[in-house]
Amino acid sequence: MTTVALFFVTALAEIIGCYLPWLWLKKGGSAWLLVPAAFSLALFAWLLTLHPDASGRIYAAYGGVYVCTALVWLWAVDGIRPGMWDVVGGAITLAGMAVIAFGPRAS
Repeated sequence: MTTVALFFVTALAEIIGCYLPWLWLKKGGSAWLLVPAAFSLALFAWLLTLHPDASGRIYAAYGGVYVCTALVWLWAVDGIRPGMWDVVGGAITLAGMAVIAFGPRAS
């Protein structure tokens, strides 16, 4: 469960780090939004280093949690409720993440 929680926090850091520049560029937000965005992306990169497994496997498994976190963001921040196919796609990516992250490994 700690791994999934760390993935979730990592995903939030990445989403925030990308969302703030989007607000600046697309919604006429202040350029000052780039300061917390840069901090958030640096935090994202650092959080990825906290995972104990091989980086390629971590990035692949993290992707599943990222997709689901982005769908929650869609609902919570953008005010758009995910549809049935969003939920199905999120469930499929989480299943793939579980196989990659928690599947048996050869010693």
